[in-house]
Amino acid sequence: MTTPQEELLLPTTRRALLHRIAVAQAEGRSPSLVAAVVRDGRAVWHGARTSVDGHGPDENVQYRIGSITKTFTAVLVMRLRDEGLLDLGDLLEKHLPGTGAGEATIADLLAHTAGLAAESPAPWWERTPGTLRPELADVLGEQPLLHPVGRRHHYSNPGYTLLGALVEELRGAPWEEVLRSEILEPLGLHRTGTRPEAPHAGGWAVHPWADAMLPEPLEDLGRMAPAGQLWSTTGDLARFAAFLAAGDDRVLSAESVREMRTPAAPAEAADVLDGATYGLGLQIQRRDGRLLVGHSGSLPGFLANLTLSVEDDVAAVVLANCTSGPLLQAVAADLVRIVAEAEPRIPEPWRPLREVDPAVLELAGQWYWGTNAFGLRVTADGLLALGPLTGSGRRARFRSNGDGTWTGLEGYFAGELLRPVRRPDGAVSHLDLGSFVFTRQPYDPEAPIPGGVDPEGWRGLR
Repeated sequence: MTTPQEELLLPTTRRALLHRIAVAQAEGRSPSLVAAVVRDGRAVWHGARTSVDGHGPDENVQYRIGSITKTFTAVLVMRLRDEGLLDLGDLLEKHLPGTGAGEATIADLLAHTAGLAAESPAPWWERTPGTLRPELADVLGEQPLLHPVGRRHHYSNPGYTLLGALVEELRGAPWEEVLRSEILEPLGLHRTGTRPEAPHAGGWAVHPWADAMLPEPLEDLGRMAPAGQLWSTTGDLARFAAFLAAGDDRVLSAESVREMRTPAAPAEAADVLDGATYGLGLQIQRRDGRLLVGHSGSLPGFLANLTLSVEDDVAAVVLANCTSGPLLQAVAADLVRIVAEAEPRIPEPWRPLREVDPAVLELAGQWYWGTNAFGLRVTADGLLALGPLTGSGRRARFRSNGDGTWTGLEGYFAGELLRPVRRPDGAVSHLDLGSFVFTRQPYDPEAPIPGGVDPEGWRGLR
């Protein structure tokens, strides 16, 4: 008998999802593996595989989620920004002086471009008590910076310790308390927290050359908690994935969540080849022709991944209780692909504009930048969309400023001003876009083309 959630996917899709996680658990030799798929803002499928006979783990069993914790910490920082308590361009020193890493900006820390070391000084923080590192100086060491600030993406766990300390400084409360009151409670993530609560999985190391297991220690990370302390479930992370797709005004607006999903770090050469980069607390990758955002996580005994395709409106969460084994990022991406390809998103019905402004409608149609043809459309959401009519080229949407001008929202023209220029009779002469002149005809002699137009006009070969 199927549950209402299962009925939301076709039987063939459910079987393909189950097959994918079964292969991952078996070939990855994980004691257990649980997964969830999210669509239309809610979980539509849960699956589990386990080496233990009897009842397998479900969507309420906790696993450690490692660095997915960083995304939660990033949301807290973005809330501070939205409340005007900080700016992403602020130096850390302005709000948290004396760390030795104060020349990095808040944005640098969020995007792992602060130049900080990847790890804290020995012994390895993930397998030792947090009491060994009671102060920020213990986490950062004597030389916190390994690279020039802002020049390269270098993943840093200590960087998110600093962000957690920043949250505590500006909120006047422990990071854990702020997290619970500002994210977990509003989103209903009641099975997410800094310490395990039954039922929860045990963490295991699986011998690389034998089918044998060794229990991993479960340490409290102390100061490093904002980088990787959390325990959660596929049920809770499914709700969190829905939030990362659409935002929630009780926590963070859709616009600010979209900003988190936007690339913010210079990519290494290998990252360019892999199609991977980093936003503000979110990993970004291109896989199977689709853009995926989310975060992976690992701690001794546990692996975790949350992956989201906004365009497909599909997300996947996969958790396992082994130190190494199945490649969960690939598994989660495959779960997204399976649903997106087997049951593609049905678009909303086309609807016309509620009101048509003749002055805006006059801008629609074909324009030329030099000899390059572009189309300008007025979209149902009140934006202008500019794009090449043939081949690839610069594309952008523009938002009205209310005074007849428009501001670019993305790509090459992000932040640039689009200004329709009118003749004395009121007709549109041309468009001025960041000094580029767009005309109705190629090199229109009636428009102020930079450099002028040859008075003899167009000609053939003589």
